[in-house]
Amino acid sequence: MPEQPYTGPDDPRVTALPVEEFAFPGPLRDRLVGAVLSGAKTSTTGLSAEYEAEGAPLPRAGTRGAVVDSDGRIVAVTEVTDVRVVPLGEVDLRHAMDEGEGYTTVAEWRAGHERFWHGEQLRAALGDPGFTVDDTTRVVLERFRLVADLR
Repeated sequence: MPEQPYTGPDDPRVTALPVEEFAFPGPLRDRLVGAVLSGAKTSTTGLSAEYEAEGAPLPRAGTRGAVVDSDGRIVAVTEVTDVRVVPLGEVDLRHAMDEGEGYTTVAEWRAGHERFWHGEQLRAALGDPGFTVDDTTRVVLERFRLVADLR
């Protein structure tokens, strides 16, 4: 029997899902969520250090999440399709382009991500005001698919 579609953001199957946040609330999150909803964004990158700081498990293929916008509203459901943990220096062009932010080179992608990772908000979240990344920093490369647009 096929899976029943979600009825909306208040569907108990949706509210029971873990929350999926892209960046911090604000313009960047709004752009990223828009890219998820348009289908342009099918990958994302996190720092292993973020998962460790939060005591959170790494994502696993098949796991679904409730995507929230900057106002904390659930706007979509995504499903993880693949996860790899690699050194930052091994991120490939396909992953960078699939982040849906308009990157055409890995260097552009990396510069954008370093601005975020070296930003005050992330450093505060990690509890490390001097946090920096280099080619050996472990990153979590996550691929996902949009399961439901709940706007």
